[in-house]
Parts: sequence; C-alpha cells; structure tokens
Amino acid sequence: MDYKELIKRELIPAFGCTEPIAIAFASAKASELLGKKPEKIIANLSSNMIKNAYSVTVPGTLGRKGIEISIVAGALLADSSKKLELLSTIDKSRLSECDDFIKEGRVELNLAKGKANLYIEIITINEDNSSKVVVEDSHTNIVRMKKNGEVIFDKTSKDNNEDSCSFSFNEIYNFARTCDYNDIKNILQKQIDYNLKIAQEGLDNDWGSNIGRLVLEMDNKAYFEKLVAFAAAGSDARMNGCELPVIINSGSGNQGITTSVPLILYAKDYKYKEDDLYRALIFSNLISLYIKDKIGKLSAYCGVVSASSAVFSSIAFIKGEDKKIIKDTIINSLAVNSGIICDGAKSSCAMKIASSLRNAALAYEQAKHYKSFKSGDGIVKDSLDKTIETVANIARYGMKKTDEVVLNEMLDNRDYIKDFE
Repeated sequence: MDYKELIKRELIPAFGCTEPIAIAFASAKASELLGKKPEKIIANLSSNMIKNAYSVTVPGTLGRKGIEISIVAGALLADSSKKLELLSTIDKSRLSECDDFIKEGRVELNLAKGKANLYIEIITINEDNSSKVVVEDSHTNIVRMKKNGEVIFDKTSKDNNEDSCSFSFNEIYNFARTCDYNDIKNILQKQIDYNLKIAQEGLDNDWGSNIGRLVLEMDNKAYFEKLVAFAAAGSDARMNGCELPVIINSGSGNQGITTSVPLILYAKDYKYKEDDLYRALIFSNLISLYIKDKIGKLSAYCGVVSASSAVFSSIAFIKGEDKKIIKDTIINSLAVNSGIICDGAKSSCAMKIASSLRNAALAYEQAKHYKSFKSGDGIVKDSLDKTIETVANIARYGMKKTDEVVLNEMLDNRDYIKDFE
C-alpha cells in the first residue's frame, strides 16, 4: 500500500470515540445479519476494547456512558453502512428501548482472552436463530461473519497483511515535499474543517473538565499554549459526547485532533500558503501513523504522545527547518513522554494531550538549540527509525502486562467481566 492509499484508509470521519462506535458498528452488522430484533446479545471483547469503551460518553445517546449502550444502540437503532458515523442519526426517542434491554439482563459481556488488542465479537440471538460478527485489528475491519453456524464471510490473515505499508522518515519527508496531493486534498480539507471546529466547540462551551479553557486561562500569552489549548479542547468536547465528527488518525479521534489542530492554527496564524499546510498535514499524519504502526491501534501506550511528536515536527517541517531538527524533535519528544499510559477514553485524555504537546514543544526548542539527546541516552538510538522501533517494542511488548493491570484496576475486579486474570 502506498502513502496515498494509507491516508485514504486511515483519515476517515468518526462520530464519537472510536472504540464504543466500533462496538456499535459490529453490533449493528450482527443484528442486520440476524434479520430480526435480537432477544439477547453476547459481546466478547479484548481488554483494550473494554478499557477504551468503559468510561467514555457515547455520542447520540443523550449522555449515556459505557459498553452496554454501545452494543444495544448499535443493534437496535443503527445502520452499519454509516460505519464510524453510525450513531449520528439514530432515533433518540427510542433510547428507552435500549435502557430496558440492558436492565432486563439481555446483554452478556465477556473478556476475550488471547485475542488481538482490537478484537470485537458480537453474537445476536433470536429464538433458534443466531449471527456472529468479528472485527479485528481495525475499527471496521470485519474478518468473520456467521449466521446459524454457517460461515458467510471469512477474511484470512494473508488478506490483512496485504494491506500493510512500509515506513521510513526519509520516504515520508520526500513524499510530503513532492507528491501530487490533489486526489487526497478533500480528505485534508475535511481534517482542517472538522478538527478545528470541534476544538473551537471545546473552548466555547462546557465540556468535561474544560482542560483547553483552563490552559488558556493559566497562560494566554505564551503562543504554544494556544496550540495546546485548542487541541485539548477538542478532546474535552469529544470525550464528553459532543455530536461533531472528527477526522481520525491511527484509529483515534484524539490522535487525529492532536496530529492536526496545532499545525492548522500555526499555519493560519503565520499565514502560510494552502500548499504549505496541506504538505505539512501529510507529513504530520504519516509520521503519526509511522510511530503507531508497530505498536498497534490499541495498547497501554498513550497514542497522543506519538501524535504530539508528529505535529511539532510538522511545525518544524512547514517552517523549512533542517531535517536533523525535524528528526530530533521527534526523538526528543518520544524519549520523555513515551511512558504515559492509556487508561481508556475519558475526560483526562485532554490533559494527556496538553502534557504531550508541551513536551513536544520543548523537544522542538531543544532541537533548535542543538541540545538534543544522544544515542545511548536511555531508549534513544543512533537514528530516528531505530528509536521509533524501540518505542514500538516497549509499547507493544514491554507494556503488555501494564495493560492488564490497568484494566483490572479500572474495573475494580467487577464480576460481570468474566475470566479476567
């Protein structure tokens, strides 16, 4: 897969936090396959899916939170053809039906052990009829469908591997500088329009902990704090049920906001040409995707760290800084904040965005003053590509147990999650 195809696949609109929406998508698909209203729904979810859908407000549901409402609203009210925007047009007057379905104990939720970090299995049942839909690795990537035990669709591992993309800093840099982006321009413009709009909404109105507004109130004279505030405000709104779409990155709206909003504001404030902004957005998005590629879409590693590193390197990119400064910005940033854990989607994500962006801003200043970390300083290697690989190994393998402990603490050993060890 080339970079343009990757951008077309990954930079898509999503209405609300992508994990509960993905659960709703799989549930809607299973219900449609069943062909009638389910009497019972069984959801087998990976620990990361449970973690990320557990605490966040589900948009379109009038402030309801959690996994069960995502499952039932998807099955009873949604149209799977709308993918990650499927809850944007549901009939809210029927949400009481969803509440009753949940109260009557018709939803069974289980931890799917030994599965991919992003794994959703939804089974719908009506009398003697049943259907099963499995989503894996990506939020709308259906890999298996069954009806009454018969396989309707099966996507092999080989099919998934054919969608992979190779990355390197130099390839991304050269592509962003020289590509003809006309066939992806509409995607980039949507990212500008959607993500800036939700950031402004987060500042204008009362959402969650109002981290973005607090940042501006604390220090509205430091320019980079403005960039921090807008990105955090977008997360304030999104994590607390705002019914505005965002263009995501690496399967995440928070990462999509962080990867784009500071750059968009910077380019507008300093009056860069449209072409400069589009190319810098291409660079920022691809660097963010590169850092997350071997980590996976879900893990114990907080993805806004990679997005923050990418967006400040893209500010260096749009300013025409030397390649070494751009690379060192990413290295310096990853060297410090890569230990931030992901404890699911919720209001505090906005503060993690603020922390990561401030760290990335300092990493950029550090690079400009030629004071960057050296190879051997902790996890820093002798090249950016090797450093990214090291961070991916720590996140994917080193933090695996962390992921399990975080979920166990979040759930406080709640007994409706079965078989957790």
